[in-house]
Amino acid sequence: MIPQEIHDTLKGTFGEAILESKLDGVLDPWIKVAPDKVRDIAKFLRDDERMHFDSLMLLSGMDYTKGQLGVVYHLHSMKWNHKIVLKVEVPADQAHVQSVEAIWKTANWHEREAFDMYGVLFDGHPDLRRILMPDDWEGFPLRKDYQVPEFYNGMKVPY
Repeated sequence: MIPQEIHDTLKGTFGEAILESKLDGVLDPWIKVAPDKVRDIAKFLRDDERMHFDSLMLLSGMDYTKGQLGVVYHLHSMKWNHKIVLKVEVPADQAHVQSVEAIWKTANWHEREAFDMYGVLFDGHPDLRRILMPDDWEGFPLRKDYQVPEFYNGMKVPY
């Protein structure tokens, strides 16, 4: 399927949950979806025989500034050899996104990293805890407004 067909199928199935798209003139065509529907949309993309997105290649956290965080999902169908990118945006002070870990197991580590670095809370994740930073670290280091502390547990932070 070409990106436009994927978009049209999702729009026909999920309606208002498909918020925006950029399908032409970009290296990776993308579709922005409602954060409270991302699990249903992901399950559809994996299970629908026309789509068959059996591979989550990458899940990344994003800081769009102005109080907006995001999650970007790069999907691939090995069977049909087509790709699409899903995007979700949430307010930084209410950064809740549905987990897709039950759909693609590789999301487990990626969602933990996005939580650890950006503070995105993945609702339904089976083990959402820090993965890169110490458990008692304060803040989320990849947010654009993050201030590196001068000391951590009495040690000078080298930045």
